[in-house]
Amino acid sequence: MRKIIHIDMDCFYAAVEMRDNPELADKPIAVGGRLARSVVATCNYQARAYGVRSAMPVSKALKLCPQLVLVPGRMDVYKAVSKKISEIFSRYTDKIEPLSLDEAFLDVSDCQQCSGSATLIAEKIRSEIHNELNLTASAGVAPNKFLAKVASDENKPNGQCVIPPDKVSDFVENLPLKKIPGVGPKTMARLQAKGFYTCADVRSSNLTTMQKYFGKFGPSLFNLSFGKDEREVVSTRVRKSLAIETTLMEDIETEEQCLEVIDNLLPKFEQRLEKVRNLKVIKQGIKIKFADFTQTTVENSQKGVDNQLFAKLLPQALARGEGKKVRLIGISVGFAELEDSLNKIENNDDSDNQLHEPQLSFDLGFDLNLDENN
Repeated sequence: MRKIIHIDMDCFYAAVEMRDNPELADKPIAVGGRLARSVVATCNYQARAYGVRSAMPVSKALKLCPQLVLVPGRMDVYKAVSKKISEIFSRYTDKIEPLSLDEAFLDVSDCQQCSGSATLIAEKIRSEIHNELNLTASAGVAPNKFLAKVASDENKPNGQCVIPPDKVSDFVENLPLKKIPGVGPKTMARLQAKGFYTCADVRSSNLTTMQKYFGKFGPSLFNLSFGKDEREVVSTRVRKSLAIETTLMEDIETEEQCLEVIDNLLPKFEQRLEKVRNLKVIKQGIKIKFADFTQTTVENSQKGVDNQLFAKLLPQALARGEGKKVRLIGISVGFAELEDSLNKIENNDDSDNQLHEPQLSFDLGFDLNLDENN
């Protein structure tokens, strides 16, 4: 029986800013740029009480919370703090799988400290993070990664949830499907259309039916509904894709303008691609976000990288906007042997090639420079 801990820092970037500037402690704050096109990278719990969320346009956040204090991001500081957090993890295990700067899975099955109790190990890690770094973390303790991740969100902030093996079935049975990592609004709508709201609903179905309705996602979801997840904690994660995008200072509308933006992205894109030249490219894609925040991604199977392909995919992407102006453009490549079906779920199952409504909230484990101009 494995003992897995999922540690998730509480509003990490914002917490670091409040720690380093105590005057911010009692104020609603958000980490993000001040430009008209900037988005909220993360915010503290005071800001969340007003409805402010990660990835929300700063302009909207300020309307919801006029007293919101905007703090510019300091990625170098966050990375340094994240390294110290990782050093605390390593006191207990070398089986550490970072998901981002502010969260990680730990396999403590072989750890002899705290009498081998994963519950006590998680408590001690959280205590050391607080005492040494003056930050708080939440934790989930369970027999597998899926349950540990769900559990870490149960008692946030600065809390801990333990799911012992004999309680797995009871815990999962009435779990809302929207709490499964990666099940976003689009997928939830598809599930509800078939009468699936909780894991109990999925359990009442079968593998054949789930696969018929939802493809590869169906069997994975069926197993999760019983609390089954055989994935191991992997210290080295294989890169699945590489992308670069930019939010434009002003909306543009012509194909020629978009091509100019793509040309400006290519040098940095090629520079980043050079660092992973050992990976085999199997697809290329272009992402467009329109002025109304709807977005679309067009991808094409491809052996190697052809920069001209981005230009060829552009008209199809623009056509989906039916004449709407463009506020963001991105280009990407995908690599071979990237993920199994469950990893697809956990890394945003809502990404497809169709135009969809804006997603203004998601799990942010990203570099603040997602948008070049923010």
